[in-house]
Amino acid sequence: MPIAKPEGDFSSIHACEYKNRLLYFVYDMPVYHLTQNLIFPPPEGASREGVVAIGGDTSPERLILAYSQGIFPWPHEGMPLLWFSPDPRFILELGRVRVSRSLRKSVRKNPYEIRSDSAFRQVMESCARMPRPNQDGTWITEDLVKGFCSLHRSGLAHSIEAWRDGRLVGGLYGISLGGAFFGESMFAREPDASKIATVTLLGNLYAWEFSFVDCQIYTDHLARFGAIEWPRRRYLDLLRNTLSRPTRQGRWRLELGPIEALDRILGSTLTLQKTSSGNAKKRMK
Repeated sequence: MPIAKPEGDFSSIHACEYKNRLLYFVYDMPVYHLTQNLIFPPPEGASREGVVAIGGDTSPERLILAYSQGIFPWPHEGMPLLWFSPDPRFILELGRVRVSRSLRKSVRKNPYEIRSDSAFRQVMESCARMPRPNQDGTWITEDLVKGFCSLHRSGLAHSIEAWRDGRLVGGLYGISLGGAFFGESMFAREPDASKIATVTLLGNLYAWEFSFVDCQIYTDHLARFGAIEWPRRRYLDLLRNTLSRPTRQGRWRLELGPIEALDRILGSTLTLQKTSSGNAKKRMK
């Protein structure tokens, strides 16, 4: 659920023609050039920046194929579409979520109405317009919006929204496959709006027995929620396991409000602490 996408000097990506075909390279390493065929190379073959492939489109079919293989798109101005699988991968396990004391207080004040899937395109467009530190423009292109909106209509992409007085003031969106939620972006126009939406999402995901949230790359914001970096190999193994579970498809209805979601998160954290303490005592005997 990144606030910003991966960084790097992608001016190093260059092309040359060979036997009437354009070949792309990153630091002299060849990168797979996608065609109309729905296929990706193995993510383990990514460049050191995490680039797996270049080109292709953002059709819903290609997006689902990419995410199911641990790959995600990152449009970059002036270049063909880039597809990434970074190493390490930033993961938030749903049994290990942390919520700061200040955010707990904010959640319990219940300042926003939290909804799901009522304004998906509006959330994406708000994320695209949100100014980001050290970031010019947006990577959320119109083609990406169209692809994700198609997934939303299919019940695979979802938005969690914070509303106040009939105005959308914050939210986030992502894709749900199996027991995984792939967070994409978030925005906030009022204090803690996206954070409270995130707490609400995490509590509901835990109640629905999801396994993890794929946050893609490190951010301080998500680290405070307990996300940690995993080696790509470990992440891909977990992803394959969780994709064997049924996907919660269709328009989401949140079963827990913000306060109930927070209580569910705190309860899971307490259970984990008791389990860890019990295991430690057993090892000492």
